[in-house]
Amino acid sequence: MAEALTAEPAPLALGDDGVMRVRDTRVTLETVLAAFAEGATAEEIAQSYPSISPADAYQVIGYCLRHSSELEPYLARRRQSVRDIRLLNESRWPSAGVRDRLLARRQE
Repeated sequence: MAEALTAEPAPLALGDDGVMRVRDTRVTLETVLAAFAEGATAEEIAQSYPSISPADAYQVIGYCLRHSSELEPYLARRRQSVRDIRLLNESRWPSAGVRDRLLARRQE
């Protein structure tokens, strides 16, 4: 008699804030994908983010490789969100003259 294999769902959860994270952690999907794109192995990712098990890192990477076209709209929205937040922050707190202001404070 052949043994039955059970398929586990990808260890990803979409939070109330619309951000996909590795289940039961605060580590985002984008964080795992960026580390993998930079050449990190699943074991290295798990070492860098101890809340992720190596098994979860492997599953997330495998899921993303198999479902890249399905994930692309989500990842595109997240990239746009990052750009929007960066522009907003730069408009609120311009970086021009930061060094001079910090040096002036040091001399006070």
